[in-house]
Amino acid sequence: MTLLPARLRPSDVVRVAAAGLRTRPTRALLSALGIAIGIAAMVGVVGLSASSGEQVNRQLAALGTNLLTVAPGRTVDGADARLPAEAEAMIARIGPVTAVSATGAVANTHVYRSDRIPPEETNGLTVLAARSTLLAAVGGAVRSGAWLNDLTGRYPAAVLGADAAARLGIGRPSPMTQILVGGERFTVVGVIDPVLLTPELDSAVLVGWAAAGAYLGFDGRPTTVYTRSREDRVEAVRAVLAVTANPVAPGSVAVSKPSDILLARRAANAALTGLLLGLGAIALLVGGIGVANTMVISVLERRAEIGLRRSLGATRRQIWSQFLAESLLLSLIGGLGGVLLGVALTFSYAAYQGWPSVVPLWASGGALGATVAIGGVAGLYPAFRASRLSPTEALAA
Repeated sequence: MTLLPARLRPSDVVRVAAAGLRTRPTRALLSALGIAIGIAAMVGVVGLSASSGEQVNRQLAALGTNLLTVAPGRTVDGADARLPAEAEAMIARIGPVTAVSATGAVANTHVYRSDRIPPEETNGLTVLAARSTLLAAVGGAVRSGAWLNDLTGRYPAAVLGADAAARLGIGRPSPMTQILVGGERFTVVGVIDPVLLTPELDSAVLVGWAAAGAYLGFDGRPTTVYTRSREDRVEAVRAVLAVTANPVAPGSVAVSKPSDILLARRAANAALTGLLLGLGAIALLVGGIGVANTMVISVLERRAEIGLRRSLGATRRQIWSQFLAESLLLSLIGGLGGVLLGVALTFSYAAYQGWPSVVPLWASGGALGATVAIGGVAGLYPAFRASRLSPTEALAA
């Protein structure tokens, strides 16, 4: 009569593996923690990168990618160029252009909260003459008060950029809120929110075009022209803006696309993500080595158990399955903990930054897959070593 060894069902293998881990909970926890840190780093990096990218996409969708700016560059002899006074009107004649507005820098004009402020404390603010159409052209919004219109633009009224308001200590303007602009008293009628695509407006004091000429000696020449074009014709408009703004010297005109800054930021974030993913992979590899070390030590410590099971009829395959299952289970526990930790970190940081929370499904699935693969590789040698032990050798140890 031939006795056949008992067969272990998969559920039995999992129970035996779990029992092996429970006998050494502290060591198992530390090994799983090593895996969890690597997985959390990878999921967190991918999640934060995806959340940041989604924020950029939403910003571009809200602000548009069809904003182009025209500014004076340098002349052939290296001097500062100037835009013609007619540049704004000439640009408006370009067919696909849908909106045009401009600002003009008022030179040698400083801003003070009151006449008690020392002259040298200028706060680094600039004074810009602004068209009444500026805010709509750049996609800005009023935080408090009101924007300049054709009426208030003729009188000493000013609107502050977000940074300018903070430096001057002005929150919500009132009819009594006044500042000194070039020695003249201007009433602050509004404060605007930060303008993402045109950050130069954030630290500016904006006054009406006519008022700048009447009270501050503004020469009426634009220093920056903002244009909006049809989305499908942006590059065509960009190609002709310089020669249209200044037909005599198009080489002295600088044309830029502010949305390119956001795209460049997203590209930089992608490069940084690759670097951080590499660091996460290294952490995951270290965690895998920790699992392998735990399993090797477990085999050495449990030789008597292995010998007893072998003498009672357990096959080499069953011993191999038991220790490999322990390694996989240990890695899977660490992987699940790491995914949950990475998702929690992503959601927390995205909420703090005001970003949409995005964790790609492939990141979580890929992280678990990597965990199982590392656990399998880490457990192969210890499982093979345990299965090769003979009953007499194991019991004699």
